[in-house]
Amino acid sequence: MSTRSNLRTSPRSIEATQGVPGWLVALLAVASGTTVANLYYAQPLLSSLSGVFHISTATAGILITLTQVGYVFGMIFLVPLGDRLEKRNLVTVLLMITALALVAAGLATSFPMLLIASLISGATSVVAQILVPFAANLAADHARGRIVGRVMSGLLAGILLSRTLSSLVSDIAGWRVVFLGSAALMAVLTVALRAALPQHAPTTSIPYHHVLRSTVQLVRTHPALLRRGLYQAAMFGAFSAFWTTVSFVLTGPRFHYSPVGVGVFALVGAAGAAIAPFAGHWADRGLVRPMTGAAFLVTALAFAVAGLGGRSIVLIALAAILIDMAVQTTLILGQHTVYQLDPTARARLNSAFIAMFFVGGAIGSQLGAIVYHAAGWAGLTGLGAALPLAALAYWAVERQPQPASTERTSPDSSA
Repeated sequence: MSTRSNLRTSPRSIEATQGVPGWLVALLAVASGTTVANLYYAQPLLSSLSGVFHISTATAGILITLTQVGYVFGMIFLVPLGDRLEKRNLVTVLLMITALALVAAGLATSFPMLLIASLISGATSVVAQILVPFAANLAADHARGRIVGRVMSGLLAGILLSRTLSSLVSDIAGWRVVFLGSAALMAVLTVALRAALPQHAPTTSIPYHHVLRSTVQLVRTHPALLRRGLYQAAMFGAFSAFWTTVSFVLTGPRFHYSPVGVGVFALVGAAGAAIAPFAGHWADRGLVRPMTGAAFLVTALAFAVAGLGGRSIVLIALAAILIDMAVQTTLILGQHTVYQLDPTARARLNSAFIAMFFVGGAIGSQLGAIVYHAAGWAGLTGLGAALPLAALAYWAVERQPQPASTERTSPDSSA
């Protein structure tokens, strides 16, 4: 009996080797997905909001821009605090502010009030980008890719499902319930994470302005950070171009989808989240470089499929799944690479990495809309294929990393 029991691997022993309990990984995944979803809830609501506040659709679109601007500000000025402050306290404070901002958004009596509330909630929703490196810090070295992959699968599912959920809830109960419901969820998460997260001491004691300066220094110190940021900027640009314009195709004369129908279509992209744990496993096995190149090729192929299938919803859906899988793969492989650069600066490394590719996503979204209106779906799919092919050309000249010196120090020492 004892011999058989020794041959078995219990869930508790697996958790011990990974360093993070399975239930905590699940909680971090849910928390990451639900907080990042705050960035996307308003996208299907623009037509409703334009009628409520008596503004044009173009003016309503400023809401999306300001929410994204808030997120970038949060990435630059708040996420680096994850290295400077105790992480559990930081997460608690940011989630409380997010909940209050969402309440203000749900009760907004004017469009400027909604804009200010969305700017604040966008900035503090970077909690997701504090939780991911938190999970990386807790995980054992040999399991870090898998743990990060599982947490990222929740984050990516939140991005992909948020539009669908917002469309359905607003259609049933009105747009205010979308924001108020998310506020209630943020309050619950505040309590749950406060109780579940272990205390995690700061990894640096340098002053805040030095923390910000050292984030910039990390980009100069670690060429791999810049390279992976540019890779992901190209991939997220293609991703954003696709999802910004596919709604025009689906609601147009070819398919005649309703806004709720577009939201339901977005569910197909959620299938791509299933790749995240596999990407983490590939990273742990040392397959970062070949799988990165493969992801670039798959993305270019997916846009070719989308271009050829402009009148086939099946081919467009297949393209959406492939694009999401490839983008998620490069994201997780990139984070795995970046987190290895300096264990004492993971929050700042993540801040720089995410900020770089979010800029790429913003450019891709805007450029995609321009190209689509100028050259149609064929032009958009050509742009979408060109971005990963450009990344592939850059990948082809990537030098293999040299063994890191054990005496190398982080920018903290020079700050």
